Amino acid sequence: MAKLNKQQGHLALFTSSLVFGLNIPIARTITPGIVDPFLMTFLRMFGAAVLFWIASLFIQKEFVPRKDILFFFSSAVFAIVINQASFIVGLSKTSPIDASLVVTLSPVITMLLAAIFIKEPITLVKALGVLIGASGALVLILSSTHNESGGSLAGNLLVLLSVTSYALYLTLFKNLISRYSSITSMKWMFLFATVLTYPMSHRAIVETDFTTFDTSVYLRIGYVVALATFFTYMLIPIGQKTLRPTTISMYNYLQPIAASFLAVAIGMDRFGWDKIISTVLVFTGVYLVTQSKSRIDHYRR
Repeated sequence: MAKLNKQQGHLALFTSSLVFGLNIPIARTITPGIVDPFLMTFLRMFGAAVLFWIASLFIQKEFVPRKDILFFFSSAVFAIVINQASFIVGLSKTSPIDASLVVTLSPVITMLLAAIFIKEPITLVKALGVLIGASGALVLILSSTHNESGGSLAGNLLVLLSVTSYALYLTLFKNLISRYSSITSMKWMFLFATVLTYPMSHRAIVETDFTTFDTSVYLRIGYVVALATFFTYMLIPIGQKTLRPTTISMYNYLQPIAASFLAVAIGMDRFGWDKIISTVLVFTGVYLVTQSKSRIDHYRR
């Protein structure tokens, strides 16, 4: 397996953030009004599992010992099952704006968990970068609050659970993911995620009349499954192999920017100073976090 560098990690995370940034508004247009949240969760798990296992047929086979298969099961619980199920259900109960606001806590939570579990130092530069990046995302999100919120405490708490679960995954399973290709890691994780999410999704699956879905609905489901799940989860492990957990989580701040700029491109929004300020702050925050010293740098004195 070719050795990856930090530039490839940043490019992978940047690309996945752009793709995933559009997932909140797209998924919200069909969930829960058209597609049950539990059904959408299962479709993501099952669809991505099928795509990853098909993709694994075209790469060199990697031997995975039984111990690591058990670790993949655990990582699937945090990275996919709790993360995705709580997010999609939470999103169905709250507004896209509220969900985006809660997601901005991800780097803060990841930074704290990385300090606890893998002893990554919380330097002044890192903390400043996280806060500047968060302020950039908040500028953009809060500038949209003239729309009706429709948020709820229950929905926001579920989104917070999703964010915390994924932060634990980034922190606890970095070494596991670093040992395998993206496709090998994700084919096992999504297989376990499919099995685990089926019981909670069974009722929604059997009660849904799929013939009532028109082409537009299937296209939006296809985006969520193929691009916002399969494609993004294939790229994220590249970042995990080369970058620290807090740096990875900082890319969440690009997601509302991606959605905002797409809205401008298709004429749904206008370009304003809020978008310029937000973009500058987010990229400044990401840069500062990448420049902060790691645990190895601190001991290399």
